[in-house]
Amino acid sequence: MLAIIGGSGLTQLSTLEISRREVVRTPYGEPSGALTFGVLNGAPVVFLARHGYGHTIPPHQVNYCANLWALKQAKVSAIVSVASVGGIRADFAPGTLVVPDQIIDYTWGRKSTYFEDADKPVHHIDFTEPYDAKLRQRVLAAAAAAGEHVFDGGVYAATQGPRLETAAEINRLERDGADLVGMTGMPEAALARELDLPYAALNVVANYAAGRSASEHGIQFDSIELVLQEAMIRVRRVLEHVSKA
Repeated sequence: MLAIIGGSGLTQLSTLEISRREVVRTPYGEPSGALTFGVLNGAPVVFLARHGYGHTIPPHQVNYCANLWALKQAKVSAIVSVASVGGIRADFAPGTLVVPDQIIDYTWGRKSTYFEDADKPVHHIDFTEPYDAKLRQRVLAAAAAAGEHVFDGGVYAATQGPRLETAAEINRLERDGADLVGMTGMPEAALARELDLPYAALNVVANYAAGRSASEHGIQFDSIELVLQEAMIRVRRVLEHVSKA
């Protein structure tokens, strides 16, 4: 069964035939919300809103450990993360869909591993390729089947939030090799790896990153909302094909 974690702009799947909702308790506290089970394009899926169903949980306060553990308990076979991002690379304009292949982690203070208690041995994961290769190809194939253009590859910079970045910070991220900037990619991807859950991301460029827009008025939040509304329609088409793949 496929799991979909929705971020900003995807608090629900309008085409999901809901069968039940389940409130889950985990050893790591409560997840962001109830798990929503249902059928998407004839295939069983479970959906979780990363920021809560009322979008009330900021990125740095998401209980990533509980979210991933809850999905593991639900016996999902793979996770597709949907998240909005800022575009650093010039061709990653607002509305662009990207399936990233690398991550740079700039977050701090977040619980980022299941293996840090005194009674647990140190556990190292191979994070050379942070996204599951087969699942990435599945998402790319689904996009092609849906007739939606997506970019194959990109370096995702995970920042702390909840504020957006300064222009100087974006310049630094670009020098580091980042193409996209978001606030929720880590530790989510690493926790999925610790739980042996295949994980891939479908990023939606909501706006140009700070200092990258031609606008003299900075980032326009009204425009972001309009971009996400249109882009999420396309994301849902892709997800419908991922679910049946």
